Amino acid sequence: MTDHSQSRTATAAPEAAAEPQHAFAAFVGIDWADEEHAVCVLDGERLQRDVLPHTPEAIAAWAAGLARDFGGRPVAVMLEQSRGALLHALLQYPQLVLFPINPKQAARYREALVHSGKKDDPTDAECLARFVREHHRELRAWRPADSTTRQLAELVELRRKTVESRKQTAQQLEARLKQYFPLALDLGDAAMAIAVVERWPTHQALARANPTTLPKFFAQHGRRNADQVNELITRIRAATPLTTDRALIDPSALAVKFLVKELRVQEAAVAEFDAAIAQCFAAHPDAGLFRSPPGAGAALAPRLLVAFGSDRSRFATADEVQAYSGIAPVTKRSGKSCLVAKRHFCNKFLRQTFHEFADHARKWSAWSKAFYDHLRARGHRHHAAVRALAFKWIRILFRCWKDRQPYDEDRYLHQLRSKGVPYLPSPQPA
Repeated sequence: MTDHSQSRTATAAPEAAAEPQHAFAAFVGIDWADEEHAVCVLDGERLQRDVLPHTPEAIAAWAAGLARDFGGRPVAVMLEQSRGALLHALLQYPQLVLFPINPKQAARYREALVHSGKKDDPTDAECLARFVREHHRELRAWRPADSTTRQLAELVELRRKTVESRKQTAQQLEARLKQYFPLALDLGDAAMAIAVVERWPTHQALARANPTTLPKFFAQHGRRNADQVNELITRIRAATPLTTDRALIDPSALAVKFLVKELRVQEAAVAEFDAAIAQCFAAHPDAGLFRSPPGAGAALAPRLLVAFGSDRSRFATADEVQAYSGIAPVTKRSGKSCLVAKRHFCNKFLRQTFHEFADHARKWSAWSKAFYDHLRARGHRHHAAVRALAFKWIRILFRCWKDRQPYDEDRYLHQLRSKGVPYLPSPQPA
């Protein structure tokens, strides 16, 4: 899981030369695990190995020991975590300058040094310590965002995970109903199907329902047209059950009961996350800026804010945002061959954020719709066209973010027309 509120982890920093370099007293590599961590400390040419239990007391004692041994001077620490308990535990010690690294990067560095292919935790920790010692000037240290941005980042990602869990639960419920009670799925939308099986968990129970109960039930769930209600009741009375095998029906009804309960809990959780996100987002100084783009509603505007963060030095150019989020493609050249492919090594949550935003923006922004339709007419598939649109939107949002100016659709349309872009339709006469 990647922290979207921090600087990019263990990546080359083009502007790093302009930043003050730490005179590190030592370099530390940590190969983390759930219960204990392998630690390697490089002090000059002296190498010290240790095992650090994952307890608050042990971590505090270890950090205090480093501060005592090196007189409180900065110590560079590299670990294979971009987010997690250990990283946040170490954050409270100001003398530790943290360099999170992606596990794939660490593995490739280890393979370059350890030709035998040997791998164990102490060796990995030593490789990390050597990595940060040799390359800390080309890497960007981890700098956490402000508290409000970090809180918002946690909220929007947890909400998204809850939405995905709800979707999976709904799919399980649908699959189970298709096995023994498909009639529930034919009576309306998903909300109606859930309400039906909550009240009547089997076809047989629904068929025995009191004739006066069904009209009241459908009215309570938004079906008040008498003809439509009578049609639904007629369909219920005439329907043939898919199966009468109690060996299947009874266990399935029990499973459906708990799936529906799980769905209700997840729906309530999403609603609570929405309320917390709205409150946190409203308190953020950049909220108005990220509300301004068309299509950035209550769910996507906070996610866009988290994607950029509040630290304007985090990204130097829009190209960095495009690459970090995975929206920019990867070009691979070898000899006479050249391949442009979708970027897979990236922050997946941010890629999803920009992709979903661009897909919404084309429904509310005139130039976005025109650009998307232009690409589709040229043979691009839907997702490829949306990624290309997201690529353009990142450049726009980056400039708004850097200048602290909200997006102005009319102003941007005027700029596009002045440049004579081919995909933009001519303005309609008043």
